[in-house]
Formats: sequence, C-alpha cells, structure tokens
Amino acid sequence: MIELKEKQELAIAISYMKKGNDREILQENLNELSFLIETAGATVIEKFWQELERPNRSTLIGKGKVEEIKDFISEENIDLAVFDDELTPMQIRNLEDGLGIKVMDRSGVILDIFAERAKSNEAKTQVELAQLQYLLPRLTRMWTHLSKQHGGIGTKGPGETQIETDRRLIRTRIEHLKRKLDSIEKQSVQKRLSHKGMVRFGLVGYTNAGKSTLMKLLTQSNVYIKDKLFATLDTTVRKFQLPEGQDVLLSDTVGFIKKLPTHLVASFRSTLSEARESDYLLHVVDVSNEFFRDHINTVDKTLLSLGIEGDNIILIFNKIDLLEDMDELSIIKEEYPDSIYISASKGLQLEKLRELLQDKHNILSKEISLKLPYEKSNLLSDLYQFGEVLERIEDDFGFEFKVRVKDETEGKFIAIFDEFVS
Repeated sequence: MIELKEKQELAIAISYMKKGNDREILQENLNELSFLIETAGATVIEKFWQELERPNRSTLIGKGKVEEIKDFISEENIDLAVFDDELTPMQIRNLEDGLGIKVMDRSGVILDIFAERAKSNEAKTQVELAQLQYLLPRLTRMWTHLSKQHGGIGTKGPGETQIETDRRLIRTRIEHLKRKLDSIEKQSVQKRLSHKGMVRFGLVGYTNAGKSTLMKLLTQSNVYIKDKLFATLDTTVRKFQLPEGQDVLLSDTVGFIKKLPTHLVASFRSTLSEARESDYLLHVVDVSNEFFRDHINTVDKTLLSLGIEGDNIILIFNKIDLLEDMDELSIIKEEYPDSIYISASKGLQLEKLRELLQDKHNILSKEISLKLPYEKSNLLSDLYQFGEVLERIEDDFGFEFKVRVKDETEGKFIAIFDEFVS
C-alpha cells in the first residue's frame, strides 16, 4: 500500500519596516518568522521586506511591492504569504485579493504551532481560547472568501446571518473556556499551597534558550528537550536539592518570543502564574545569539505584562561554549556583572550556579528548632504547610524538629509555634 504524503506548502515571509529603524533587527525578525513558518510545516522560498515612512492602511506594504510579490508568487507557485506584523481583517482581505493566495500573519502562525504542541487539557483550553479571540474579528473575511468560492447567489443574506450566529457561538464558547481556565487555576493554586514552605525558582526565557536542558541537569529528571520553538507549553515543576541539602522547587514553562499574540499571553496567565509566584526567576539567555539583548528586552516586556518585575530576576547566560570569541564574553560580563555564565549542554559552571541558588535560598529563609509534645500532634499539618522539615526526631516526650521557614511565612509560623520554639 502506497502512503500518500500531504504536499508541503511553499511560503514567503514578508515584513514592513519604518524608515530609520535597524535593518539588522528586521532581518533577524524575518529569519525568526521563517523558522516559525517552517516549524508550522511549510517551506520558506523567499523573504521580502519594505521600508516605508508609515504602513499602508489597506495592505501594510505599498502597491508596487504587492505587484512585485504577486509576480514572484506566480513564477514559483507559492501557496502562502506570511507577514511579520499583525494584519487587520481588511488588510488580509485586500492582500488575498491582490496576491491571489492565502495570507497569514505571525500571530496566526504562532497560534497554529501552539495548537499542534498543546497536549494537556489546560494547554488545549488556553490555545483554543486564544484562537477564538483571534478569530472573532476576522469572521467577516472568512465569509467573504466563502462567497467567492461558491458564488454570490444564495450566500450574501444567509452569510451575514451566519456571521452573527457564529459570533454568538464563539462568544459563548469563549466565556465557557474562561470559566474552565478559572477552575483549572484554582486547582493549580491548591497544588502550589501544598509546597508553601519551600523556596521556588522559576525558569523563564526566550524560546529555545536552553531552559529545559538546564532543568534536566539541575533536577536530574526526565524532561522533554527538543531543539525547536515552543517544544513544550505546560509548566513542569520538579524538586531538587541544593548543595547544603535543602529541597527546593524549580519550574519551567513556555518560552517567549517577539510579538506573541496578546490573546495568547492572556490565555496562558494560569500557566505562567508559576513564574509569578516564584521567589526567584532564572532568566535563561542564549548568549550565542547575536540578538540576545533584544531577546532579553522581549522577555522583560512579556514579564512586565504579567505584572512581574523587581530584584528577584537572575540573568543566566547559557551556551557560552558556542561563542567563537572569548573576548566577547568578557565584554558581556562587564555589561551584565551580576549574572551567571554557563553551558547547560556541556555542564560548564553549573556548580557556580548551584552556589548562587544556595545563597539566594538562605537569604529568603531561616532555620528554626522546636519541640512539639505528642498532645499537639494536631499542629503537624500546619508545621508542614508553613515550613520545610529538615530534621525530625521522636522521643518519649514528643517531636523535635529542625525546620526551614521562608520569610513570607515566618509570621504565621511563629504565631502558631512560638511557645514550642527552642
């Protein structure tokens, strides 16, 4: 039996740039867009860009550029045109009229990749919500496209009616998915409460920076690692031990990228809440990428949109083994003096990182010794909730504990156990 493979779409990547902006960054954005398109399953044949004083309201790029691209599409049998900037429904409609092929923007491609990567119930719910919110203002264009395919008679009136019907259905579905995510978030909060006494470190970073590789090394756990964009969408939380023997938690979640769709960031708030509630964020940076500073800025902006900022972010420059010029590393160290420089794949400088995590842990918590008589055994659940038990001894009189308590829970802990502290 012969297995027929689906023909891979041929695509072009297109970008608009405001006059005076950095052309190198534009080229990096186009390269990244091409990577996204190929991750989604198409083959990028060519890249186009145009520098203008302001974007064209009707087609983003100028009419002459549209004609140039149309000629190329005809010669190379291109199936898909993808724009780096988010397009309005009107622009997509006009571009599809002008180019004669399917037109998408970066947001649409990212949503498509997320839909393919989503495995858990939470991730699927988050992606569907973002897709519907992205789709809602574009329904009119979809029905216009349908009327072109099947003729105007019998489609205009019903089509308009169908648009309103679909809008109501989508809005109803959006509300249902929001309620579902609220429920999932409440369950996640309960899980996090069960680890209330432990110090939490959260990995964040640009997609493909090496977060999962670092997590696997630190926690010695089997986490999914793949050299591709958005390899995993779900938050992974693992326990690991610091050099002095304390157990802490490390979380890893979805990587960030430029121009992430607003709806997608909003939908993934419940997943990203693990980062919000971490005591320290480990911002992993691919230092071998020449645009790493731009990536740092993108991650910082995304974190800020989630309400995350402050002094608890530690920069970890990864992939130092891929730097061709070690003098460049010296310059970067001067620019970012309070950072850590490692290679997760080669295991370089990991001990220095572990020592830093130990120091940060010790700043956040203190050890408390206490004796708890057996008749107060009902307080054990509180003890485990508000502290991390380092040592437990039982004798004829009761329990002796050595507990590490985080600063944020010390007040509650002392309020309950003050009379038993030794």
